[in-house]
Amino acid sequence: MSVQTAYPIEFSDSAAKKVKALVLEEENPNLKLRVYVTGGGCSGFQYGFTFDEKVNEGDTTIDNDEVTLVVDPMSLQYLVGGRVDYTEGLEGSRFLVNNPNATTTCGCGSSFTV
Repeated sequence: MSVQTAYPIEFSDSAAKKVKALVLEEENPNLKLRVYVTGGGCSGFQYGFTFDEKVNEGDTTIDNDEVTLVVDPMSLQYLVGGRVDYTEGLEGSRFLVNNPNATTTCGCGSSFTV
């Protein structure tokens, strides 16, 4: 009987697959996708994504398909229950956050209010 760990945020298979492809392209297996929340944007907060080699003390890490998602503790409080995903559509290709904590979101999909 396997035990599954419950994570505070979900790292989708499509996002992990894209991260894996980008990490292979960069030829740096130490790269991790970091998602964070900053003040600003049209709705008060906005999501950011960057590649990072470091995991800082207090960061939450979530592994999927041999790659890692990293979230700092300050950002995590706004993302609990959310899902980091990757989409390819008419607006282009991008990472995004489906966040049940957001009471208002912006049309750009990267700005929100809690």
